[in-house]
Amino acid sequence: MPGRVIETLSESDTLMNGLKDLDAEFDNGNLTQKGYWKKKWRLFGDLVSEEIQDQVAQVEDELKNEIITEKGYYMHLGKIFDSFLKTVNIDSEEKKNDSGKFRKESVCPDGDNGQNGDHKTEKNGEHTNGVNGKGDNCDNGAKNEVSEEMEVEETEEKVKSVSPKARKGRTKKEKNVAQPSIASMFSKMSSPSQKRKSTSNEETKTEIKEEDDNDDDGNIAKKPRIDDDDNTDNKKELRSKSDDEVKPKPAKIPTKCLQCKQLLDDPDLRTFAGPPEDAVEEFVALTDPKLSLFTGEENNIDSYDERPQHKITQFSVYDKNTHLCPFDTGLVEKNIELYFSGYVKPIFDENPDSEGGIPTKNMGPINAWWTAGFDGGENPLIGFSTAFAEYILMKGSESYSPFMEQMQEKIHMSKIVIEFLVKTPDATYEDLLNKIQTTVPPAGCPSFTEDSLLKHAQFVIDQVQSFDEGADEDEELIITTPCMRALIKLAGVTLGKRRAMRKERIKIPKKALPKQTLATTTPLVSDLFDSMFKDQIDDKALKEAKKRRCGICEACQSPDCGKCTACRDMIKFGGSGRAKQACHERRCPNMAVKDAEDDDLLDEEKDDKILFETKKDVHSHHHKASCNKKADLKWKGSPIKEENKKKYYSTVILNGEEVKVGDCVSVKPDDPTIPLYIARIAYMWEDSRGDKKFHAHWFCRGSDSVLGECSDPFELFMADDCEDSDLQYTVSKVEVIHHKASENWSMLGGEEMKHPVEVDDGKTFFYQKWYDPEFSRFEDPPVIEEIPDNISHKFCLSCQRLCALRKKETPALGEEIEVKDGNTNYTYYNQVTRDDHVYNVGDCCYLMPSAFDFSVKTPVQKKVKVDKSSVDEEVYPEAYRKSDYIKGSNDLVPDTFRIAKIEQIYIKDNNGSFPALDKIKLRVKKFYRPENTHKGPAGAHQSDCNQLFYSDEEVTVDFTLVRGKCSVIYTEELDPKRDEYYLNGIDRFYFNEAYDSKTKTFEEPPSSARSMGSKGKGKGKGKGKGKTSVQSDTVNEEKVEIKRLRTLDVFAGCGGLSEGFHQAGVAESRWAIEKEEPAAQAFRLNNPGCTVFSDDCNLLLRLVMDGEKTDSVGQKLPQKGDVELLCGGPPCQGFSGMNRFNSREYSKFKNSLISSYLSYCDYYRPQFFLLENVRNFVSYKRSMVLKLALRCLIQMGYQCTFGVLQAGSYGVAQTRRRAIILAAAPGQKLPFYPEPLHVFAPRAMQLSVVVDEKKFVSNITRMDSAPFRTITVRDTMSDLPEIKNGAKAEEISYNCDAMTQFQRVIRGKQHQPVLRDHICKDMNPLVHARMQHIPLAPGSDWRDLPNIEVRLSDGNKCKKLRYTHHDQKNGKSDNGSLRGVCSCAESKSCDPMDRQFNTLVPWCLPHTGNRHNNWAGLYGRLEMDGFFSTTVTNPEPMGKQGRVLHPEQHRVVSVRECARSQGFPDTYRFYGTILDRHRQVGNAVPPPMARAIGLEIKKCLIETAKNQDNKLNGEKEESKDVKSESMEVDTEVKAGGSVS
Repeated sequence: MPGRVIETLSESDTLMNGLKDLDAEFDNGNLTQKGYWKKKWRLFGDLVSEEIQDQVAQVEDELKNEIITEKGYYMHLGKIFDSFLKTVNIDSEEKKNDSGKFRKESVCPDGDNGQNGDHKTEKNGEHTNGVNGKGDNCDNGAKNEVSEEMEVEETEEKVKSVSPKARKGRTKKEKNVAQPSIASMFSKMSSPSQKRKSTSNEETKTEIKEEDDNDDDGNIAKKPRIDDDDNTDNKKELRSKSDDEVKPKPAKIPTKCLQCKQLLDDPDLRTFAGPPEDAVEEFVALTDPKLSLFTGEENNIDSYDERPQHKITQFSVYDKNTHLCPFDTGLVEKNIELYFSGYVKPIFDENPDSEGGIPTKNMGPINAWWTAGFDGGENPLIGFSTAFAEYILMKGSESYSPFMEQMQEKIHMSKIVIEFLVKTPDATYEDLLNKIQTTVPPAGCPSFTEDSLLKHAQFVIDQVQSFDEGADEDEELIITTPCMRALIKLAGVTLGKRRAMRKERIKIPKKALPKQTLATTTPLVSDLFDSMFKDQIDDKALKEAKKRRCGICEACQSPDCGKCTACRDMIKFGGSGRAKQACHERRCPNMAVKDAEDDDLLDEEKDDKILFETKKDVHSHHHKASCNKKADLKWKGSPIKEENKKKYYSTVILNGEEVKVGDCVSVKPDDPTIPLYIARIAYMWEDSRGDKKFHAHWFCRGSDSVLGECSDPFELFMADDCEDSDLQYTVSKVEVIHHKASENWSMLGGEEMKHPVEVDDGKTFFYQKWYDPEFSRFEDPPVIEEIPDNISHKFCLSCQRLCALRKKETPALGEEIEVKDGNTNYTYYNQVTRDDHVYNVGDCCYLMPSAFDFSVKTPVQKKVKVDKSSVDEEVYPEAYRKSDYIKGSNDLVPDTFRIAKIEQIYIKDNNGSFPALDKIKLRVKKFYRPENTHKGPAGAHQSDCNQLFYSDEEVTVDFTLVRGKCSVIYTEELDPKRDEYYLNGIDRFYFNEAYDSKTKTFEEPPSSARSMGSKGKGKGKGKGKGKTSVQSDTVNEEKVEIKRLRTLDVFAGCGGLSEGFHQAGVAESRWAIEKEEPAAQAFRLNNPGCTVFSDDCNLLLRLVMDGEKTDSVGQKLPQKGDVELLCGGPPCQGFSGMNRFNSREYSKFKNSLISSYLSYCDYYRPQFFLLENVRNFVSYKRSMVLKLALRCLIQMGYQCTFGVLQAGSYGVAQTRRRAIILAAAPGQKLPFYPEPLHVFAPRAMQLSVVVDEKKFVSNITRMDSAPFRTITVRDTMSDLPEIKNGAKAEEISYNCDAMTQFQRVIRGKQHQPVLRDHICKDMNPLVHARMQHIPLAPGSDWRDLPNIEVRLSDGNKCKKLRYTHHDQKNGKSDNGSLRGVCSCAESKSCDPMDRQFNTLVPWCLPHTGNRHNNWAGLYGRLEMDGFFSTTVTNPEPMGKQGRVLHPEQHRVVSVRECARSQGFPDTYRFYGTILDRHRQVGNAVPPPMARAIGLEIKKCLIETAKNQDNKLNGEKEESKDVKSESMEVDTEVKAGGSVS
């Protein structure tokens, strides 16, 4: 026990005696000459100077290179040793000194004793003053010291780690390995005191490790390792360098105390000043009558707890070396002996002063420490247990108070975190930061920051795990919430290492939280879910779930408790064994977190990886029938037609059953695992050989569609899939019912639906939709028009549609024309048609970028590559982690379409009626874009996206490179209407100048070019037989007026989706539902005529279904038939683990907002429906959510499809991929997805979806190019005024005019321009200092931070980050410095004492960087010519999306900048606190993307209106004909009498 004084020999006596003993052993022959010299050098340890070490190394080199003999080698060693003894004055070694307290020894390399207070240090062991002037010395005398003496751990490093395989091969062969050289031993033998054994096993490990690691210092080139063959190549390389080259001096390895693990040179290291003068031992203090609770008259005194419980105040905790140290960092758990001194008080005493207490010293060691909740106020109850008693801590001593403040801080923080996550389990890491930073700390605690959260992360996670132990079986674990998972990854926390000694976990009282209302579902949705899951909730799935264990953590290795409900049901504990649930005490936290990670909707990288690995697009359409069994066939009746040796029949007798053309049959597949094929007989015939055949129009089973296992087993889908087949392989006739939507379909919402197939006889099916497997579109079946008589005997709807599609894709040339000076071998035409586009001479068109190049070679912006060798790693220690790839950069963005005017259309050697596509040529005139001129990309910065320059340059291109039509007009310079022209149509461009590439000048366009855009005849280059016209401004579009759809926006947020629909002119916002009040207020501000409900959507739907007309506050509720467009984005976070299909998880999904939203659609039956969600929605839960949503919509009768869109493709400077489900009512036209308008980064354009290992794509074709250039950060916000960190002025002036087209459009037409919401978060001083030190260069992030001390804005000073471990993955820096900040870098377990805080380089990032892509992007700056990452709800530099720093200012992006990145107009209002506004912006759908979708819906409305008009006009014409015939009859009757 500490406090005993052991008499020891002085250092000089020890050395002299050691030398004598060595000489005696050598003289007696007990030592070899080599062993003698080794022990002799080792005896002097750190007294050997570097100069002497270098001399020894040089001699060893000469011996190795055979320059000297072994005899000469030992002779040289003797000379070096003699000269060394002359320089060392052994008599001046430190003398023995004992303070009466713990012995204070410090074997720091520089002689620093590592203690606070004034001290003076000299080399070679000279006198060192101790703390408080007591003169405590470093005593290096005794070889066998007791465990109370100072022990020092030197942080070691490895150059190369030995693989496990290599270690196995070194078991017996190690004897043949060369012995360590003398030079290699110097860094091992620091002093005789280090030879002593430690109570822990760490010294042994250190000594073994030193064998491998001592050549890692700066003298590696001089001191060869003859015992380590692995480094041979490295040494040769080092030796080949020039001798004149200055070798970098290695950084000094920080030294740790072996007991408390604190750095000995840490200025914050404190030592225990000693107990009070009259302090007594613990066992003496416990006998003091003051502490007794008994009077001696009690009868049952023996029944009380044997271990007394007292309080202690004014205490200090320290290790054997008297270093004050924390007790909650795992030291107690590692059996490090910690002691404490203070004033012991009785349990009932509430006074924290020392008055009345018993001064006690050296209490302990501490066996355990524990927490027991709070004392009724803000103070946590913490206690120690020793062998004698338990002590509740009151107040620490003045010197120990910082440790107690840290303890209180982490306990309070744990309480805040748990309470917050219990209330809001879906909160993100950014939300938690906001909660912590806005919480008022208890008295005596500093304000909570992100740094303090990361500092105490391990403790917080431990407490969360402890809290989860008390969770009920059906409760979600807090450890699996998104917030905790982000903290675990960022801080590098180890799970499953809960403190076993906790007496009681921190108690968080469970408050009565407002429970989420049960989902209101219609019978259709509810019944579908029940039928879908009834066969999948089985014991097998539960058994699979039970086996999911990591096998490593404490929970997995613990036995079943035998007490919880799960254990009581186990057979081994006498239960039934039916539940098959794991013991509640053994719930594996690692697997729980892994499952939650797998369910993460926001992790897009996993899906992209699956996408790249998937090679199959869609399944094959070939149907191979089984030949095993042949049917009994016989024709009935005569042939209806004979043609080309084929006899066509209308009826056949199949196995005694009559089958006619148009009937359906089943065909047995060759593969027995595939269900029967179902086909409609299009026509039948018998060939010349007598074989009976039929043309099969195959149906697609639901299981073969994207619905997979979620499909109705009785439902089939029509498809464009047909082929000839043998009748003899058919099985039987089947009935396929066409289930049509009823006329009053829209008013049947919310009612129970009768299934079309009433009896399951195996031969009855139904269909209601046509399915496109390529684009996964479910549409109404095509209408069969009148069948021509000449093909009625062999008509197939599928063949007709496929033929029409081929015809549409095949180019059709127009009339031949004569061209002046034309080539006589060419035939010229006035137009060519393909894909419903008519390309006339004089029209403008899009061409692929490969169609032609420009005469001017634009300057290519060179990528700035950082020369890592020139970086000073002493200042920028993390710069080595950076790569050349810059996130958010537009370097790899593809070129936009080339735009050209068609001058000639011709073909050479046209032999057939359908010319080959590659033979059609176009002679075109080039248009230059600003970036194609000599100005280069810089010329596009302040130019409009649709601005062009006319040129006379012509080129010939293949028609295959044409990608659509566009409109180009001439306009006057700075025409105020040019933005209106751009917005009110698509594919519109203008020019006001011509460009001469030879002179590189801009000039007036010729008069012929100025006529572009005006109506009139085009003259072309020759006299044509047909007329050509110049493209008109109006594009001669036939305008059809449509009425805006009455819209209900559910989960509306601030209204981004509705805003886009308004801009498209397709929606009228009548109702919106948004539960969050700030977002609801924002929606009201921007849509004053809309009724906004801020209630739960389930309650509102229940009211409507119950027949209510108004809600609780009197607002009118929409009724059936009112809603024409339903849009919204329901969250998916309400359920998890659906892959396991157990009943509890299924009930969660059934009760989710997805089912509520689908029920809204079923009840209101709108004309159009849109569901928006994150990109991973389509693959979430093995795509089960997507499949169920589509299945519900199909069962309701809707046409539907799904796809992924990239918001950056529609005019915003942001990557934001979103999954969109579109649905249209029966009879309406199902919209297509809008084609991209702007080119965007290829990495962000992965829009295909993998479902059940099949790849699906939407109708989008512009994946490699687009009409307009990408919108950049510069376009978005270069005109906004500069603001400071924490700016709060809600309304300011712009201070300048708009600089780009985007800025002109986004500002709108404000009468008095006012800039609102240009406010940003106020970051704490440390975060702000980090932002100030992030360079302004593109791609800068935390890895560019300098490792320096900085004075913060609050007056405090941050520290330098200490690198204390060898990083096995990254090695060492060029100057030999370490790169690891935790023991886990050396493949050991994390040590809590390695954690650092208040550093400019955040400790947690290098700690876990190797596991998380070096945390690229955290504290990242936006690039002016790049784009935003997905706009988040709370910009935090270390959040999930950390690239939130302004490109040129030291702050995070403002609310308005984020709003512009989403495409919100500057006139759009947000409401609430700054965090509320950020959340409203981050959760919104970008209005430009919504606008593009709205325009597609508008196209469908226009087409439907046209079809209705045509139908109406046809009916009118028909009625006129009938009426005229009637009049003629009447005339005849009047003239000639009766009509027979």
